[in-house]
Amino acid sequence: MNAKEQQFTNIIKEHERTIYTVCYMFSSDSDEVNDLYQDILVRLWQGFDAFEGKSDIRTWIYRVSLNYCINFSNRQKKQRERLNLDTDSLSEGRSMEKNLQIKQLYKRINTLGLVDRSVVLLWLEGLSYEEIGAILGISVKNVSFKLVRIKEQLKKMSNI
Repeated sequence: MNAKEQQFTNIIKEHERTIYTVCYMFSSDSDEVNDLYQDILVRLWQGFDAFEGKSDIRTWIYRVSLNYCINFSNRQKKQRERLNLDTDSLSEGRSMEKNLQIKQLYKRINTLGLVDRSVVLLWLEGLSYEEIGAILGISVKNVSFKLVRIKEQLKKMSNI
């Protein structure tokens, strides 16, 4: 084992508890915690050369661990949401009438202009006004105005 590997091993042994603490904050499943721990070790090793010592090593380890677990948690949440949508629609979920309403809504959305269609589809995906504005290059206020106008247009289309 070379000096760099030995130094890394010593640091990990010293701060192992910090990494596990963060992992247990995001999961109670011991297998998942161990997977998170291993993934974090890989991230730490990959970033070890770039660590410049501007912060305490414990702070750096905590930050890497926390960021990895937050991203993991967000991915898990999105997967659960997708699964819930799939199981809802498969089991008792959406009736044929509900599916028809959704198809009609998307048909109406497709009649909108490109920017308006983009705004409403991004909004339906759950993005914030700030995120929509950043993606489309428009102000948050403009996003808000557009959504109000688009909702009114879609209501009028449904009354026809």
